[in-house]
Amino acid sequence: MDPRRQRVYAVLACAVGGALALWAAGRVWTVEVVARPEPLTPLRTERTGGALVGWLAPLAVVAIAGAGALFATGRRGRGLVGGLLVLEGLAIVAAGGSGLTRADRPAWPVVAALGGLLVAAAGALAVVRGRAWPTMGGRYERRAETRPAAWSATSQDMWNSLDRGEDPTLREPPRAVDRRAPEDS
Repeated sequence: MDPRRQRVYAVLACAVGGALALWAAGRVWTVEVVARPEPLTPLRTERTGGALVGWLAPLAVVAIAGAGALFATGRRGRGLVGGLLVLEGLAIVAAGGSGLTRADRPAWPVVAALGGLLVAAAGALAVVRGRAWPTMGGRYERRAETRPAAWSATSQDMWNSLDRGEDPTLREPPRAVDRRAPEDS
């Protein structure tokens, strides 16, 4: 498979997995009903996945950000990001499993766990194949400018050039200005 296509699939899997987990975290997983004496109606409390498993929603948001990191990082950094995404995906799966034991509606913890599996799969793909993926173009990187060896930009030289109305960041050394008083002949 083409490396560009692999990268697109990994980024999409990571983004979709994080979005699924985030969506599932916002759904109602359990409803607690507390009976109250007459004439009061029973107290009904709905709890979302994010309320039951507090670390699910933040992990899902970081997974979505990880999708962008897969695009932006270089070859070595992409492997590191992929490893972190594998760990994060497994943590999302654990959050779904933890919520599954306490949820009245087991579909939402399963959706969160499936999102975690997608994130982990995307991270594993980045670890295994990420070095072959293309990187961002060099036009986004800043190139270091070098000054000629004869021009040493000391702090004093830069202030002096500003006093003369010159730009101290130019590559050429400042013009030599003779500031001696004219001699009387």
